[in-house]
Amino acid sequence: MRMAPHILIAAVAVALTLGPAWAQAPLESDAKGYPNRPIRIIVPFPPGGPADTITRLIGQRISEDWGQPVVIDNRAGGNTAIGAQAAARAAGDGYTLLAAMDTTMVINPLVAANLPYDPHKDFVPITLLTKTMSLVVVRGDGPNTVKELIAKARANPGKLNMGAGTITSRLGALQFAKAAGIDVQLVPFKGSAEIGQAVLAGTVDFALDSTGTSLPLIQSGHYRALAKYSNRPLPILPDLPSLSVAAELPTLGESSTWIALVAPAGTPAAIIGKIHREVASIYNDVAMTTKLEQIGIPALRSSSPAEFAAFIGSETERWSKVIKESGNLKLD
Repeated sequence: MRMAPHILIAAVAVALTLGPAWAQAPLESDAKGYPNRPIRIIVPFPPGGPADTITRLIGQRISEDWGQPVVIDNRAGGNTAIGAQAAARAAGDGYTLLAAMDTTMVINPLVAANLPYDPHKDFVPITLLTKTMSLVVVRGDGPNTVKELIAKARANPGKLNMGAGTITSRLGALQFAKAAGIDVQLVPFKGSAEIGQAVLAGTVDFALDSTGTSLPLIQSGHYRALAKYSNRPLPILPDLPSLSVAAELPTLGESSTWIALVAPAGTPAAIIGKIHREVASIYNDVAMTTKLEQIGIPALRSSSPAEFAAFIGSETERWSKVIKESGNLKLD
């Protein structure tokens, strides 16, 4: 049975601050000798997308710094629920982590009944890794501007297909269609690799895709980026307009997804802290942050576990309002 949004928001705050993993004293001895064997990070998406890319880069550096292999385990499907369930069932010992997304921690509990995991009881937050930026993209021979795309959609009501991956992206795509007054068909995908294939094959007429995976296709001329679904700067594509400006829809906000690290409940706080400090150290390396920016993945200041927990709570509140105001949306 789906929990009422206001009850869920309160539960998030309590669970993330007083959950079982945080109730225990953060003894430094818990992290002594950690790690002494390989670490597995479950990515709930196929290889090649932004979650996979950033996790592999971070994992490689952790492996180099700590002298232990970091294995990336791709478990796609179920709007990240398959990977999340696998991570939730793992021991809380620091040797299994999850590259969680907003879909995993926030959206699924708001829109899906009978989840095979509880994001607030089964996981403890470590740190936020990145907040991606979605682009509105078409094939290289598609419309030149957002206005041309809107005009084409209005001239062909119900005939254009619009692709999107995560539930957050699907919500953003539907909000754009509603604001623009166009009747298009939403085609959901498991990840960016599938979106790219569909755009290039012409299966979808346009899509919301992440900057990181879109960039090589834009640079090769296979994709044309029409707008960024954000008002934030995008240094790698400085001339790309915001969707709100390109579509002349000033009330249109931002559609982005975030990627983070969480651990199974019961993971000692000292180990959580050690992993967070390692990620913070990696992000203090200018070479790493530059590399991320060059592939279209913004590098954020590594948030503390407490800061990340508060962020999850605020995101739950924000998206519960969006979903309530959007009515009965078909997201699948």
